[in-house]
Amino acid sequence: YNPQDEILVTVGGSEAIDDVIRAIVNPGDEVIIPQPCFVAYSACVLLAGGIPVIVPCYAKNGFKVSSVEIEKAITPKTKMVILGYPNNPTGAIMTKEELKPVADVIKKYNLIAVSDELYAELTYPPAKHYSIAAFPDMKKRTVVINGLSKAFAMTGWRIGFATGPSELIGAMNR
Repeated sequence: YNPQDEILVTVGGSEAIDDVIRAIVNPGDEVIIPQPCFVAYSACVLLAGGIPVIVPCYAKNGFKVSSVEIEKAITPKTKMVILGYPNNPTGAIMTKEELKPVADVIKKYNLIAVSDELYAELTYPPAKHYSIAAFPDMKKRTVVINGLSKAFAMTGWRIGFATGPSELIGAMNR
């Protein structure tokens, strides 16, 4: 990412999540949110005037969302999919093979992906974190959220950041 226009430093990961939702979601836009998830996602969508569309994830599937479930939830009003993997609160981690069809659906419907990767550095073998932004043609439609509080035990310092396409980061900065 270009540090000049593709990175935004925020007051914690939560501010980055709020910023990207407020920058992209207009009143009436739908945002797909696999759940269980970080509690702030739905609230941020509602504050932006959007409509949270909850896609439940279950223990029998390892609390992982599938491309089929996401595609079923898409309507003409869908603008964004929020993916919080490694997941807070379940700890679920989606593999590269599980994320690829999700990326394909996001590309097919020309959606924005928000990938909350705050727990990525706390992934331990044999599990391996893979960012959805790394798939072909996904970097230009993905905002990755991360921070220093979890991996570097800097909770009181409130340092978060978002990386993504310059147009989206610019809108977040405004």
